[in-house]
Amino acid sequence: MKVEQFDAGADSASVRACYEIYLSGLPVDDPLVPPMSARGFAGWLALGWTEDPLETWLARDDSGEPCGWYMLNLPQRENRHRAWLTLTVHAARRRGGLGTMLLRHAAGQAAQAGRTILEGQAREGSPGAAFAATLKARTSLTGIHRVLPLDQVASSRWARLREEAEAAARGYTLRSWAGPAPDDAVAGVAAVNAAAADAPRADGEEEQVWDVARVRLDEHRVEAMGLRAHVVVAQAKATGELAALTQVCIDPATPEWGFQELTAVDRPHRGHRLGLLLKLAMLDLLAAEEPQLTRIITGNDVGNDHMIAINEQLGFEVLDRWPWWELDVADVPADPAGRA
Repeated sequence: MKVEQFDAGADSASVRACYEIYLSGLPVDDPLVPPMSARGFAGWLALGWTEDPLETWLARDDSGEPCGWYMLNLPQRENRHRAWLTLTVHAARRRGGLGTMLLRHAAGQAAQAGRTILEGQAREGSPGAAFAATLKARTSLTGIHRVLPLDQVASSRWARLREEAEAAARGYTLRSWAGPAPDDAVAGVAAVNAAAADAPRADGEEEQVWDVARVRLDEHRVEAMGLRAHVVVAQAKATGELAALTQVCIDPATPEWGFQELTAVDRPHRGHRLGLLLKLAMLDLLAAEEPQLTRIITGNDVGNDHMIAINEQLGFEVLDRWPWWELDVADVPADPAGRA
């Protein structure tokens, strides 16, 4: 077995091999949502979710056949003691020790980078969750995915909620755009992103630091994945200050699905039902701009009670649960044969 690092931004053959391995496991790893498109997967593998440096490694068997891969995110601004790990073994090659071998390799890379904790996510009841349990990994948070079936929600429900939200948010106006934030709004986007830092997070995990550069990196990730991004924001009438934001992305390969990204309200502007107002405005925008949409999926960690309550008011239904798993790098089991 050989494990080799590759540049996901340049090595299209290795990216395609990883994509095929990813697809092979979806029926048991993540069966309830559509797969990432080839372009979306390639953009994500090159850039990750968190605007941080990453490593990508591909395993080949003795005949040269790709059989597993992992991506290791190495945060640089904060959480420099952590490494976020995504690890996948081809469905036909599981339960043969390859996952443990790749985990051991990833732990070695994390240790070289000075990291002490590996963290990853696996759907409850999936082979990945079973693998984490055998390693005695500990759970930190649990994310819950919810889906909104747009054709099954009575319009009267949203009308009533809209009246409630508009009455509480009379001091604000709404604005929207598609794609990257306009130059006059990007600093406000960074400030609202920073406000999401008080959402639940694992013990010892530091909040992300947001600035204009980080916003532009995230927008570059969305573009590289080939996604259409729709953004609605609220601005304070008195100052013009950006107060709240919500974003939904559409992958043209699966245009009937919308993927909720950040929804956040800046601290001084909370208590005015802006989160609810923005989500309702987004539903109106999507009905006009993406009429083929039938479902929107969102995720919230347990404990994010306010946003969960808004989603449930709108009609989102629980889809599945995704615990976060943590493992100390020092606790990754050693190779019994003593191999590096």
